[in-house]
Amino acid sequence: MKLGYIDYLNCYSLYYHMFERLEIPGVEIHPGYPSDLNERMARGKLDMSPISSAAYAGMEQDLVLLPDFCLSSVGYVRSVILNSTVPIEDLHGRRVGLSRASETSVVLLKILLERTYGVKPVYLPVSPKPSLEKEDCAAALIIGNEAMLQGTESVPYTYDLGDLWLRKTGFPVVFAVFAVREKVVERYAHSIESVVNSFHASINCLESGQQSLIEKAARKYPGIQYDIQAYFSLLQYRFSSELKDALTFYLTTAGEMGLLGEVGPLKFIDIGASEKDAQGDRWTIATI
Repeated sequence: MKLGYIDYLNCYSLYYHMFERLEIPGVEIHPGYPSDLNERMARGKLDMSPISSAAYAGMEQDLVLLPDFCLSSVGYVRSVILNSTVPIEDLHGRRVGLSRASETSVVLLKILLERTYGVKPVYLPVSPKPSLEKEDCAAALIIGNEAMLQGTESVPYTYDLGDLWLRKTGFPVVFAVFAVREKVVERYAHSIESVVNSFHASINCLESGQQSLIEKAARKYPGIQYDIQAYFSLLQYRFSSELKDALTFYLTTAGEMGLLGEVGPLKFIDIGASEKDAQGDRWTIATI
C-alpha cells in the first residue's frame, strides 16, 4: 500500500511510531507537500494519505476518511501565516502571493479576505517560501515548515490564520484529513488497520512521553526556528465531533462562495467493522 506523508513537522507526530519504533510491512511511505499528495491521490498514485481539507471537495466520490485523525488547530497555530506589508484590510486590489504548497489555507485566506474583510486582492501563485520583494507582492501566504524557518525579510504585519479564523468564525481549522481511496479499502484492510494503530501509538507517545519524539523531530527538521514542544501543543490530531463540525462549516462556506464544489455528508471508514470471513482470506471495512 502506498501511503502519503506531508513532509512537515506537523505531520511527523502521527508518523513517529512507524518512522522510529516499528515499520509497517507492505506500506510504502511517499513524502511531499500537501498539494503534491492531493494531486497523487486524485490520480490514483497513492492509496492512503493525508490530504488538504479543500482537496476533499474535489475527490469525495472516490474517498473515505479515517474518523479518528486530522491535522487541526483551535486558534493560534504558527505554521499558517500571512506576511504583509500593509494591514490586512488594506489588501484590496493588491498582489497577494499564495503558496503552491497549500490548498486548504488558500481557500481559508480567500474566505477571510473576501467575506470577513470585504477586500478582493489580485492572487498569484508563489513558491512555498516567497520573497515579497522579489515576487512584488504586498502580502504572501506561507504554510508548514517554511512559516517557521528563520526569515530573511522584515515585514510589519504577520497574521496567524488559525487564530484569525477562530476569532472571526468561532470555529477551529481542520487543515488536513486522512483519506483512503474507496476502491482499495478491502484490498488493503490489514495495512489500513496497521496504519491506524500506528497513528494511535504515535499520539500516545506524544501525550505520555514527548521527549524522544521531540528530539527526533528536531533532528529531522533542523531548520525550525520555533519551540517544537510548544508547537505540538497547538495542534489537534484527534478528529473530534467539534472538528468534524468545523470541517463541514469550512467546506459549506467555501462552496457557497464558489471557491470549492459542494460537498455531501462526510464519509468515514468504520475500522471497528473490519472482520475476517470464514475462509480467513478476506477483510472488509464498512463505510458509515
